[in-house]
Amino acid sequence: MKENIKRAIFRYSSPPSIKAFSSVAGKKESQGPIGEYFDECCEDSYFGEETWEKAESRLQKTAVQLALKKAGLDASSIDILFAGDLINQCTGSTYGLRDFNIPFLGVYGACSTMAEGLMLSSMAVNGGYAEYSLNVTSSHFSTAERQFRFPLSYGGQRTPSSQWTCTASGAVILSGTGNAPFVLGGAVGKITDFQIKDANNMGAAMAPAAADTIKRYLEATGTKPRDYDFIITGDLGSVGSVLLHELLCAENIDICDVHKDCGVMIFDGYKQDTHAGGSGCGCSASVLCGYFLTKLFNKEINNILFAATGALMSPMLVQQGESIPCISHLVHISNDRDFLLRRGEEK
Repeated sequence: MKENIKRAIFRYSSPPSIKAFSSVAGKKESQGPIGEYFDECCEDSYFGEETWEKAESRLQKTAVQLALKKAGLDASSIDILFAGDLINQCTGSTYGLRDFNIPFLGVYGACSTMAEGLMLSSMAVNGGYAEYSLNVTSSHFSTAERQFRFPLSYGGQRTPSSQWTCTASGAVILSGTGNAPFVLGGAVGKITDFQIKDANNMGAAMAPAAADTIKRYLEATGTKPRDYDFIITGDLGSVGSVLLHELLCAENIDICDVHKDCGVMIFDGYKQDTHAGGSGCGCSASVLCGYFLTKLFNKEINNILFAATGALMSPMLVQQGESIPCISHLVHISNDRDFLLRRGEEK
């Protein structure tokens, strides 16, 4: 059963269990600080395919296959599949997953897609509409760069605030029954637009959305930053992370000691020349499924907020002078299934 705590903020009295998870990454990502945590890494940016778009589809297909194998399930056991990516019409997902014959719902939240899909997946399981649901997303440096910024052969100079789109994928299988970790609840993000028009400064554009969602969830649940091992943002990078801290501190919310950003974690910005950090749907997906869920599963940590962020931009509209609207969806994952219920009783 669900319980709405406040508008678009909810908790589950019988939270779904994370049955299995997987992560796949490219060469650059595997050479970063957390490369050892990814299930599978590939040095070929084409992943054995003929084009980068086909390579991204291969990324998602591999992540799904790994998750199913780890769960001991076959595709016919999955009731609903939620998936999305950054390519036009989410073709990385549809072409990559078409052979699984699983009922499919496409999801687009830009780089927040992992959190949005995980939220919808948990709703399906908690509502009794699925015994098993699967959520997957991906991004690829080459497909994203030539769609959103420049042709790769252009050789344009990268600004200090720019981020490196990750070649990576992550998948999660949820079940109505099972052991920790659990999805306890979450918060649906609101579109924010602080009139930032620089497509090479995504962190600054997305930080206000993350601040709003995190603030609303903490206030609605009566929790403090110190109640969590980590409050994780998707891919604000180093620039956006600083701005997030400033925005929340202005609201008397200090997350500095527990905040981690997937875009900062996935690369060594100095050694790998990624400037402000990583980005893309696959950034937060692979770091969540590779690093944080592994830590939760091994009981090294117990309680996290995962607030992936997305820039809901169109290259065409940016060229027409439009600003960049952004969003952040939050999912609460914990080894303590009664954490929020106890908080509700205390309130």
